[in-house]
Amino acid sequence: MEKISFIIPCYRSEHTLPAVVDEIRTTMAGMSDRYTFDIFLVNDCSPDGTAQTIKKLCEEDDRISGISFARNFGQHAALMAGFRYSDGDICVCLDDDGQTPADQVGKLLEKIDEGYDAVYARYDHKKHSGFRNFGSRVNDMMLRVMLSKPKELFVSSYFAVKRFIVEDMIKYENSYPYVIGLVLRSTTRITNVPIDHRDRMEGTSGYTLKKLLNLWFNGFTAFSVKPLRIATFIGGFSAVAGLLYGVFVVVRRLLFPENSVMGYAAIMSSIVFFGGMILLTLGLIGEYIGRMYISMNNSPQYIIRDSWNIDK
Repeated sequence: MEKISFIIPCYRSEHTLPAVVDEIRTTMAGMSDRYTFDIFLVNDCSPDGTAQTIKKLCEEDDRISGISFARNFGQHAALMAGFRYSDGDICVCLDDDGQTPADQVGKLLEKIDEGYDAVYARYDHKKHSGFRNFGSRVNDMMLRVMLSKPKELFVSSYFAVKRFIVEDMIKYENSYPYVIGLVLRSTTRITNVPIDHRDRMEGTSGYTLKKLLNLWFNGFTAFSVKPLRIATFIGGFSAVAGLLYGVFVVVRRLLFPENSVMGYAAIMSSIVFFGGMILLTLGLIGEYIGRMYISMNNSPQYIIRDSWNIDK
């Protein structure tokens, strides 16, 4: 009999979390002949009463464990905390707002049983806001370009991974975890299953533009050097273009001296373009160096303020 560990990052979910947990318990009761389970609820320093809700749920059921961060570290840090304390043969990650239906977890587990190492839910009709859907599309493009994600693979927050993948992921102790990058570097045996996406029970997504930008930077600076290669390519292309333009100016000066008056606008546009490219490249290099510096200082992925049922 296999054990399933459910990991749920929690933020502003004091009212929705009990329903999600109840759905997990009801669903797993119907599969009790094949699986046991436990649940890890990770409070990412939510400003509402989420921590008190988690504590109450842990007191009611010893299969539920709770972790509360000292400050907001982000969804991926919360997942890493859950991975480290879990011991299930399969880890299933889902949202705290009810949009990822726990009653369809059997679809993910069936694909795991077929031999896949990781299974992601795929939604035909996502119920996120337009801003969140736009962020997901940009994130998908970034994953394909920077991390070589297969084009046909859809990545979502509802997924299941085998234990050996989890064991490899928790070896990553740097300050900027990015879970899909850790999965992609561990295995290529990844697939999708169709899942019905629900409306949120209440509230709005906790992702802001700032958080999405930080997430994208985490992804391509922690697991890819392609941004530096792209900057090198653009720099080389600009240098060649500048050389060819210089040759063109000299030839035109020799052949058509009466038409060789240099324009102020052309000079200024060239200065602005190349100056902008230099600053962009320096900023990108600085981003890499800054993150290396923070990692060398052993900045933690997360700091735990409180925990419940973890010592079990």
